[in-house]
Amino acid sequence: MKIVIAIGGNSLIKDSESISVQAQMEQVMHTGSIIAEIAQDGHDLVVSHGNGPQVGYLLRMSELAEQEIPLFPLDYCVASTQGAIGYQMQNALFNHFIDNGIHRSVATLVTQTVVDKNDPAFLHPSKPIGSFFNKEQIEEHAKLLGWSYMEDSGRGYRRVVASPAPKQIVEKDIVLAMLKNHTVVITVGGGGIPVVLEGGKIKGVEAVIDKDLASSLLAQEVSADLFIISTAVDYAYINFNKANQKALETVSTEEIRTYLSQGYFGKGSMEPKIKAALQFTEATKKTSIITSPENIHEAILGHKGTRIVFTGKDDEI
Repeated sequence: MKIVIAIGGNSLIKDSESISVQAQMEQVMHTGSIIAEIAQDGHDLVVSHGNGPQVGYLLRMSELAEQEIPLFPLDYCVASTQGAIGYQMQNALFNHFIDNGIHRSVATLVTQTVVDKNDPAFLHPSKPIGSFFNKEQIEEHAKLLGWSYMEDSGRGYRRVVASPAPKQIVEKDIVLAMLKNHTVVITVGGGGIPVVLEGGKIKGVEAVIDKDLASSLLAQEVSADLFIISTAVDYAYINFNKANQKALETVSTEEIRTYLSQGYFGKGSMEPKIKAALQFTEATKKTSIITSPENIHEAILGHKGTRIVFTGKDDEI
């Protein structure tokens, strides 16, 4: 099978106390062992990953050095973390393949994602990034650099950027060529570097793209047989963390859409994952799965995780 796996942030950083490069590498090695097990079964694999904390660290470094070095643009930060995290995952998988006698190549592809420059998200930036500033600092940045900002729960002011919808993966054909050679491809890190089309050319923009939505788009564009979103829980739940919580096992697109409309999923957590999985299944009529990293292999075999299956309705999300 051709499988796209979107790895969540919990697979890269264990907790807020474990943010060193070495600690991240240890966590990536654990995640890599799971992916290697799937690769050993002969599946063609594309692996994407989040990068939110890492972009935050890079922005913080840039802000601390602002008096000596110009601030890093956001597209540059996404590109940098794609390469760094990709290297860690590539290194981990290579070593797991050696240990287990798996004869597969693995490569990281720095990826650009086209967004619509007229996306309404650019008119209403809402995604907070980077450090907290006082009012004088944030107003100066807004004046000099065109930042939008918001006050954050009495803790100070933060920059906010747009989160437009992904429209096209620029390097899709390269991903397909790599898959034909059975290379495990690490790509669309952090949703991809956001770019817009201008006169037939592409230009980086200050925005962030939802990693799961971009991974869903890539899964559609490469005609994946299965799309998996890895997260912190074994299943998607309704009434999560309540006495009457219920794990969703096999669920139809019609049923999951009803749960979405009734607000059963957290807007900043499970809801975007459900939307991304639903988009893939409705577009391709193929199954998507949401589960924890440890259960990915069992989920592929049909034993774990929330499976969203097509039921014949093609409504847009």
